[in-house]
Amino acid sequence: MSARFAAETIAELELLARFSLNSLQSGLKIHHDAPVDVIGAAQRLFDKGMITQDDGGYLTDRGHEAAESLMRVLGALE
Repeated sequence: MSARFAAETIAELELLARFSLNSLQSGLKIHHDAPVDVIGAAQRLFDKGMITQDDGGYLTDRGHEAAESLMRVLGALE
């Protein structure tokens, strides 16, 4: 694995970090006028099976696991 992250990967991580892990009923809606990188990140996360819709929705089980792992890494870096 490379020590550098692609801009697309960073956009996906930033979008995953926006989801609340406190409730499975908490989702996101990415609007059509959102920045292109956010729209692309949502589409890629959907294609990877991490969110339920290509414009946001809810975290899937896989997405929830990824978001939890991301939060642990971010917490360790604080």
